[in-house]
Amino acid sequence: MNILITGGAGFIGSHVVRRFVSNYPQYHIFNLDALTYAGNLENLRDIEGATNYTFIKGDIVNAELINDLFKNHEFDGVIHLAAESHVDRSITDPLAFVRTNIIGTVNLLNASRDSWKDHKKGKRFYHISTDEVYGSLGSEGLFTETTPYDPNSPYSASKASSDHFVRAYGETYDLPYVLTNCSNNYGPNHFPEKLIPLFINNIIESKPLPVYGDGKYTRDWLFVEDHARAIDLVFHKGENRETYNIGGFNEWQNIDLVKLLCQLMDKKVGRPQGTSEQLITYVKDRPGHDLRYAIDADKINKELGWEPSVTFEEGLERTIDWYLENQEWLDNVTSGDYQEYYTKMYN
Repeated sequence: MNILITGGAGFIGSHVVRRFVSNYPQYHIFNLDALTYAGNLENLRDIEGATNYTFIKGDIVNAELINDLFKNHEFDGVIHLAAESHVDRSITDPLAFVRTNIIGTVNLLNASRDSWKDHKKGKRFYHISTDEVYGSLGSEGLFTETTPYDPNSPYSASKASSDHFVRAYGETYDLPYVLTNCSNNYGPNHFPEKLIPLFINNIIESKPLPVYGDGKYTRDWLFVEDHARAIDLVFHKGENRETYNIGGFNEWQNIDLVKLLCQLMDKKVGRPQGTSEQLITYVKDRPGHDLRYAIDADKINKELGWEPSVTFEEGLERTIDWYLENQEWLDNVTSGDYQEYYTKMYN
């Protein structure tokens, strides 16, 4: 099989690319990534020389490029992870999210439809989405696969739109697809703009830890390697036209998570307990901030046998250890030096 993975140099994508390249030597994995600020080839140094792996620098917004890739490589499957994903950035530049998350997805759908129109058997378009499309939960309840969409930010609205397009292509063109909605991911290689890697980096540098509002926003946290394992399962064993929610069974209020992170970081870096917690700084809340997300992942558990392999505390310790052991990676992604690495390797 020839499989196209979009956004494969990003946080989740790099873990998926590594898993498929390592576990399926009979597949050829094509990693398409635009290498924007969050895409980093250093995430894949360990497998970049694999004979069943090819990196392609390109943007899914470029329809001509996408069509040429499908013609040249005759992809059997697409695992679509490429997306603008940071809510704060979507508030300041919503059109960037429209271009990548909606137009880019439709470009991939069109190319898949045209390439597979006469031979759909064995083909699969796998679209990875987010729990944020469901909107905000109160203090009780869980998102299920049938929860109505109710997005509240430009980011979640763009992802909801892309989900609708995937389902519409399934109905209109009989495109074979699967779709998953995941909760907040954490783990190694995460660009330090999201809460956990940002706060790890700020604690290392003794910078303030900006907590929105009262800090009582609640999220379900999923270790990225468990998510990659779930993506593997759904790609190979999921039913066509089905949606699967992937969650960590692991809810934390932001302030409780931050305090746990501070305790673990003080222990890891040899500071007196309570030192990092003094860096917590409450800041003005962002617009449209959803109170709570929580996923019901019973369907993927019962039908495909997936469940998280680590507790949150275990996953968080592994994440902290990785960042402390990879300070050079952290320095490079925050300074932009990885662009020089790309030029050196793929100029």
